[in-house]
Amino acid sequence: MNFFLKSISYIFHPILIPFLGAYVHFLLAPKQFDTTYNYSVLLLIFLLTIVLPLSLSYALQKLKIINSIHLKTTRERIVPLILNAIIVVLVIRYITPIESSSELYYFFTGILFSTVACLFLAFLKFKASIHMIAISGLLMYLIATGVHLNIDITALIALLFVITGALATSRLYMKAHTFSELLVGVFIGFIPQLILINYWL
Repeated sequence: MNFFLKSISYIFHPILIPFLGAYVHFLLAPKQFDTTYNYSVLLLIFLLTIVLPLSLSYALQKLKIINSIHLKTTRERIVPLILNAIIVVLVIRYITPIESSSELYYFFTGILFSTVACLFLAFLKFKASIHMIAISGLLMYLIATGVHLNIDITALIALLFVITGALATSRLYMKAHTFSELLVGVFIGFIPQLILINYWL
């Protein structure tokens, strides 16, 4: 159980969630675009949302701006969150513009709003759970995607609910967050996606 609770925080690390959301989107709607487009977008999202942040994290650690990728203090969060917001803006502007995919455009717009909200709270010295922000945002997006595409993904949604609960338990078990920090994280991730479905659902 100890290994499982620690592992789930790494398996569903926030850095992986934007790519995972895009991947599941193309998996559920394979005929919406041609295969070459799908792979190209996924590759670019992978490079910008996973490879680039990891490289920047390494650089920030070398510069002593952050101690680790875990960002344990609110002060450590500020620069990475600003950089992440810039990266998400680049994704929205150049990789998932509204003309190409309104679903992914608003998914990443929701991520941007959540990132900015988390940054604002970091300035106020409140450490909302980025893990919960990411997973709850993905959960709301996939619920909306199932409705939008008129497909039954009940099993996937149920699995994601279980993962969300397990992830919250993991963060509490590792003493990474308090219950209030987890709860605020859920709302910060969930609400922007919920509001934005009015524009594409």
